[in-house]
Amino acid sequence: MASDAAPRRSAWLRIAPLAAILALMAAGWAFGLPRSLSFSALVQSRADLAAQVQAHMAWSIVLYVVLYVGVVALSIPGGILMTLAGGFLFGWLVGGALALVSATAGAVLIFLAARTALAETLAARAGPFLSRFAEGFRKDAFNYLLFLRLVPVFPFWLVNLAPAILGMRLAPYALATFLGILPGTIAFAVIGAGLDRIIAAEPACVLEGTCRLRLKSLLGPELLIGLTALGLIALLPVLIRVVRRRRP
Repeated sequence: MASDAAPRRSAWLRIAPLAAILALMAAGWAFGLPRSLSFSALVQSRADLAAQVQAHMAWSIVLYVVLYVGVVALSIPGGILMTLAGGFLFGWLVGGALALVSATAGAVLIFLAARTALAETLAARAGPFLSRFAEGFRKDAFNYLLFLRLVPVFPFWLVNLAPAILGMRLAPYALATFLGILPGTIAFAVIGAGLDRIIAAEPACVLEGTCRLRLKSLLGPELLIGLTALGLIALLPVLIRVVRRRRP
């Protein structure tokens, strides 16, 4: 009996962090947190938020970081909005730095929880194909993840979980995440710093409460081309190794 209880307790300890995150995620959705993190809500409350930041700068920074880490760790849509808000409230440099650190920390939390809970079980049950794929991914994990982070077309939550399941180490994961989200984070923080100019283009939406965050207008062709080019550069070492292996 005691010998059976120890493995079960160990299994529960592995699952507990991910279970806690999933429970908090469900609670966040149930209480309407995603609806609260809307561009319209930010526009409507921007004056009050700015006043609070001016009056309580240190606590505002702490609250912003905690909320941003929670949004990322719980995989709640709103990362871009949080970055825009950081640029607006703290300026593009400080806001961008806070967003960068917060997003990386949140990604690391969900990575560690998923790796602790799932990696060992999936590795034991993985078939030959998945095992070979995981082995190939681990050889160039840093470059692959850097590409996935740089090109903003992949769901952030999925990119957080896949490396954990495939056995990537923590240090390269954190570094690739930090470097990969750096260009986009700074770009959105700069856009957030000019939030009043964006609103000035559609003043009626403030009164009606119908302001919408249009990613297509924020992600202009120049930014998309630049991020994609950086992503392709990140894949160059992988492509070079593949070509070298195929040479007779």
